[in-house]
Amino acid sequence: MDSFQIPYKKTNYFSKMILDYLEEKKSVQSFYHRFPSLDNFSAQIEEKTEGFPFENRKVLVDALTHQYKNTSTGELTQQHLDKLLLPNTFTITTGHQLNLFSGPIYFLYKIVSVINLCKELQEKYPNQNFVPIYWMASEDHDLEEIQYFNFKNKKIFWEKESGGAVGKMSTDGLEDVYQKFSALLNTGVQAQELRDLFKKSYVAHTNLADATRYLVNALFGTYGLVVLDGDDQQLKNLFKPYALKELKEQVSHKEVTKTGEHLRAQSYPQQVHPREINLFYSGHNFRERIIKTNEGYKVQNRALSFSSPENIFEHLENSNDTVSGNALLRPLYQEVILPNLCYVGGGGELSYWMQLKSTFKAFEVPFPMLLLRNSALLITEKQHKKLNKLEVSVEDLFLSQNQLIVEKVKEKSDIHFDFNAKRKQLKESFKSLEQIALQTDPSFMGAIKAQEKKQLKGLDHLEKRLLKAEKKKMYDLVTRIEIIQNDLFPNQSLEERYRNFSEYYEYYGKDLLSTLFKTLNPLALEFTVIID
Repeated sequence: MDSFQIPYKKTNYFSKMILDYLEEKKSVQSFYHRFPSLDNFSAQIEEKTEGFPFENRKVLVDALTHQYKNTSTGELTQQHLDKLLLPNTFTITTGHQLNLFSGPIYFLYKIVSVINLCKELQEKYPNQNFVPIYWMASEDHDLEEIQYFNFKNKKIFWEKESGGAVGKMSTDGLEDVYQKFSALLNTGVQAQELRDLFKKSYVAHTNLADATRYLVNALFGTYGLVVLDGDDQQLKNLFKPYALKELKEQVSHKEVTKTGEHLRAQSYPQQVHPREINLFYSGHNFRERIIKTNEGYKVQNRALSFSSPENIFEHLENSNDTVSGNALLRPLYQEVILPNLCYVGGGGELSYWMQLKSTFKAFEVPFPMLLLRNSALLITEKQHKKLNKLEVSVEDLFLSQNQLIVEKVKEKSDIHFDFNAKRKQLKESFKSLEQIALQTDPSFMGAIKAQEKKQLKGLDHLEKRLLKAEKKKMYDLVTRIEIIQNDLFPNQSLEERYRNFSEYYEYYGKDLLSTLFKTLNPLALEFTVIID
C-alpha cells in the first residue's frame, strides 16, 4: 500500500472560497473563527469550557444513554459516553444524511477524519478528553437524496414514498433491496459480511434512524465513535431559549443577510438563503415552516396558529410535537447541546457554516473551528500499472477528459503543432498593422480587427481538424485513457461522491477501514491518493 497527497487547488474540484480558506486568505478570514491547527485548539478549548454549562452535559448523556439502550456498544464508545459528563471532555463532530447503506464512500472519510483528529488532539492535550461524534440528520425530509446507493455501476434503489422526517421512516421494503444487493455480490467471505451487515442494519430494524445507528456502530463502534440523533425531546428542550429568541427577533435572517452582503463583496456565492424565521414545527408525519403573521404565528399548510412564541411552547408541552431549526439553525442547535470544538465537513457544508459566524455571536454561542474533511482516490495496483503503461500520472487524471486526451495526443504525436505560438505570432503581426493604420487611415482599424478574428478562428479550426486526425490515428490510446479515467472518475466526478464503500469492502474487507485510518491525515489539508 502506498499513498501520497495532492494540493486541493490542483484537483479542480473545490470552490474558490474553500481554496481561499485553506490558504487562510484575508478575503475569507472574517467568515470563520479559528483556523484548524493543533495549536489553535488550546484557545477553542478554553472558550468552550467557559461557554458550555455543566447541566447540558447531563442532559446530553441522559439522551445518549436512552438512544443507545438497544445498541451493543464497544468498550471505547462506552468510555466516551461516560466521559462526556466530565468538564474536560470535548467533542469533534461531523454530520450526514441517513443515506441508504451510507451512500457515497466519502461518508466514511468524514468519520475517519473525526476519529483521527480526536487521536491527534489526545496526544497534544493529554489533560483533556476528545470524543468523535457522528450527528445523524434524522429530521431531514429529502428522501430522494438518500433512498439509493451505487454499486458496480448500478443504482440500488429503495421504492419508498416520502413521509415526514426520514429518521422515523419505516424500513418497509428494504427486504427487497437486500435481495437485489445480495444478488450482485460475489460468493466470497467479505461479500457475505456485507450481506449480514445490510440485513442486520435495515431488515432487523423498524425505522431508518435505528438502522443507520446500527450500521455506523457496526463499522466504527470499536473506534469509539458516538452516534447522536438530534431528533430528541430532551435535547430540544436545551434549544428552547434560542428558538424563542429566533421567533421574537428573527436573528438568523438579519445576521445571515448581512453576511451574504459581505460574501458578495468578496465575490463569494451564498450557499443558503435565510427565511424570515428558520424554524420548523414537527408533528406526526409532517414538518412545516413556522411563519410570522399579523396575528402572531402559524404553521404552514396546517391549521395551527399561535398568538406568541410562548404560546407555541405551551402547546408543545401538551403534545408530542417539537420545534427544530432548518439547515441554518441546525449548526447552532448542535453547538448548544454538544461541548464541541470543531465541525468536520465537505466544501459545501463549510461554505454554509461560514455564513453563520455572526449568527452565533448574536446568540452568544461559541463558533466552532471548521475543518475540511479528508478526500481520497482509491486506486488498485492493477489500475496503477495501466496508468504507468499509458504514461498517465495520477495528477493527469484530474484534468477534464478532453484536456487529458489532447495533451496525451500532442505528447505522442510525431507532428509538432504548437498553435499557441502561431496565435502569438499572428497577434503580433496584426498589432503592427494597427500601428500603420493609426499613422495613415484609422478607418482601416475595423477591417484589420475583423481579419485578425477571422484568421484566429481559422487557426482554431485547423488545430481541431489536426487533433481529430491524430486522435483517429491513436484510437487505441484514446480509448484506453477514456476507460481508465471513467473508471476512476465516474461521470467525470470524484469517485468518492459516487461509489458506495461496499464496492471496496467486497475486495478489501476490514482492511479498507484500517487503510483509511493509516492514510487519512485530517490536518494535512491535502487530497489523498491511495494505491493498494
